[in-house]
Amino acid sequence: MISSRHITLFGRVHGVGFRWSCRRQALALGVTGWVCNRSDGAVEIHAEGEADAISTFEAWCREGPPFASVQAVDARDVPANNATAFEIRLAAE
Repeated sequence: MISSRHITLFGRVHGVGFRWSCRRQALALGVTGWVCNRSDGAVEIHAEGEADAISTFEAWCREGPPFASVQAVDARDVPANNATAFEIRLAAE
């Protein structure tokens, strides 16, 4: 069963390799979707995949890469949009 989550992360999440680490983690778990930096300093993620993979991926996002400091998370279920890859977007769309 495919799950789809929209995750927004707040804290020290820019300039710490978050997007690249996030993509690497998504690929390792078979998660598709996208990640991007927002102009307000947050990181925004859309993730789709098997429920267990999404749960593991979201748990990783709540910690992030070594130099990140995630202070708050807004995560919610959203409709899947049938993403076929996991991409890094330049800005929130």
